[in-house]
Amino acid sequence: MNIAITTSLKLMALLALLYLPLCPVIAQPQVPETDIDSLFASYTDNTPGVAVVIVRNGEVIFRRGYGLANLEYGIPITPQTVFNVGSVSKQFTAFAIYLLAEQGKLSLDDDIRRYLPELPKFGKPITIKHLCYHTSGLKEPLALLSFAGWRMDDYISTAHVLQLLSRQTALNFESGSAFRYSNANYVLLAEIVARVSGESFADFTRKNIFEPLGMQQSQFYDDNERLIKNRAYSYDFEDGKFKKEKLNAAYVGSTALYTTAEDLAKWNANFQKPKIGNPALLQKFNALATLDDGTPALLSKDMNIQHAKGQFYRNYRGIETYIHTGGDAFFRSFFGRFPQEDLSIIVLSNSPHFVAFPMGMKLLEILVADKMLPLHEEAATIPTPPATKSEAVAETDLAQYQGHFYSTELNSTFEVQLKGAQLWLRHFRLEEIPLEPLPEKGSFSGRNYYPFSLHFRQNEQGQVQEMEVQDFRGEKLIFEKH
Repeated sequence: MNIAITTSLKLMALLALLYLPLCPVIAQPQVPETDIDSLFASYTDNTPGVAVVIVRNGEVIFRRGYGLANLEYGIPITPQTVFNVGSVSKQFTAFAIYLLAEQGKLSLDDDIRRYLPELPKFGKPITIKHLCYHTSGLKEPLALLSFAGWRMDDYISTAHVLQLLSRQTALNFESGSAFRYSNANYVLLAEIVARVSGESFADFTRKNIFEPLGMQQSQFYDDNERLIKNRAYSYDFEDGKFKKEKLNAAYVGSTALYTTAEDLAKWNANFQKPKIGNPALLQKFNALATLDDGTPALLSKDMNIQHAKGQFYRNYRGIETYIHTGGDAFFRSFFGRFPQEDLSIIVLSNSPHFVAFPMGMKLLEILVADKMLPLHEEAATIPTPPATKSEAVAETDLAQYQGHFYSTELNSTFEVQLKGAQLWLRHFRLEEIPLEPLPEKGSFSGRNYYPFSLHFRQNEQGQVQEMEVQDFRGEKLIFEKH
């Protein structure tokens, strides 16, 4: 090396050292790794587990995996492990809609039948905005599927869900008049994206969201036979041991995003420094949802939790939060953004023992406990109502409920059968469901993947003429006696 070059390099190094004091570095708060590790200590080399990524001031400050992605092969979870994130998928679906609106290819005020003419007319039109806001009044497809005789481990495609929604005869309420969370909204949004763009929803999101953001391990899973590298598998726990929890669904929009904790950190970065969209679009996207009369679209009035297109906004103990959790089979996910703290928390799991929201909020407390307001006493302790014991029903009274009951909109028949002193609900594709009496006469409870209540209704002559099924979300389905 000649003398001139050597002298120049020394001069550049000296200038760099002189310049350092003029550029203060913002130090990241120390990460309480021990506390975080303790929170997930139950996930070991013998259990399913979690992947955790924490982002602060635009930098990933913590990334770690606990437990196994695959119990059969002993493959550990890492921040690069691919999980199904359930309903965390919804914000990507809504964002795809907003991208198309920004391009002038649709309007949020469009009647959805412009794109989905096979859906019935329900009086007042349902708009794309109603779908985004969960104010459409459409029934929950998981309730419809389970009482149409579908098993939750069946192959279920978007086409299957569309066919079922197209048979519906009524809404839960007039569109725009109330908030009610329904996966139907986001399945339909994904289908609108596909029909407007002329390509599959999976391809549209790959080209317009995942690839521009460098989310190389992310995809909407619309083919239940497609291979996914580095994926985790979902597990249940029964009789003291883990077992596989099958998931064959391939309907997209409301769920079916397979991604990693690290990829979600890249999605998170787009809220601060957008590579797709722009600040104005993101402001619209983060704006809180309302009913048609302008009142807030609230998930919970008591806790003031308001919807915001695949996110829920809440001021929790003085911290501004945008959170959504997800669950499909026994995949569980937590994606929380806390803009005032420039903090985001991502936790993905394949364990039946992981409860997303409480664990995500425990992480928040570990990280910013000094900034959180104390819990109100009434919020910390929720009184448990006294249990109501139902009296046994005589066999002679139970006998009147026997028979076959048919739903036109579901094209589904259930048989009610009395065995001894126990009523059973039977469907040729499902396991028998025991019905337990409730305090109200003619009312029973059961579980068909999800808990439900059932009420037999009589005509003026006192004869049973129909049964009304109400699932835990409040969906009411009518089966007439044949």
